[in-house]
Amino acid sequence: MDMLGSLKLWLKHDDSKLAKTCHRYIRGVMHFSIPVIPVLHPFMLRVHLFISLFFANVLRITYWTPLFKSRLLTKSSQLYLYSGMPLVLGHLTIELGDNCRVSGISTLSGRSMNGNPSRLVIGNNVDISWQNNIAVGGNIIIEDNVRLSGRVFLAGYPGHPIDPQERAAGLADHESQVGDIILKRDVWLATGVSVMAGVTIGEGTIVAAGSIVTNDLPAGVLAGGIPAKVIKSL
Repeated sequence: MDMLGSLKLWLKHDDSKLAKTCHRYIRGVMHFSIPVIPVLHPFMLRVHLFISLFFANVLRITYWTPLFKSRLLTKSSQLYLYSGMPLVLGHLTIELGDNCRVSGISTLSGRSMNGNPSRLVIGNNVDISWQNNIAVGGNIIIEDNVRLSGRVFLAGYPGHPIDPQERAAGLADHESQVGDIILKRDVWLATGVSVMAGVTIGEGTIVAAGSIVTNDLPAGVLAGGIPAKVIKSL
């Protein structure tokens, strides 16, 4: 153990007066802060937020958005890319429609299909919120007006085989484990929804937060649960 670690243990566990006194003073220093000064600190906060927002927008307009659009197969107009640029992994092509809003805190990945790239197709007026994970195993099609809330996972491929010996050997998953995912127009996936490979969700359907969709869902329903089932018609 290093000297710093030994010192921390001594301060926390030694019953001597010296250790307790040192521990008390160190905690006091760690928790010390300057009191809020009326007018001054609220003004400084506003200045900080203005500067942060200004430079974030400059980066979004001049750097992140053109970089991301340079890898698209389509010419997307009115793209609002915020919080950086999505992490794109694997063998993947991306087609993006117009008037979309995409969080940079998202991951888009693709699995090579017999040497060909997987295909992510996103329609017009689509929202992809923060911490989405879109894993394309062949095709994932997200039609117009779809809303993906935070932490949505579209699992078009698992990344590992079922057999434990194959997993231990680092082998890839099998074609039988891979499937397309289709989200029809006006679908809304609430926070934390996972959609498994081979699933189609019908037009206008809403899936409740935290649900796992393992089978197709019809159009115009509210669904939820693990696995997701129809709760009612909308």
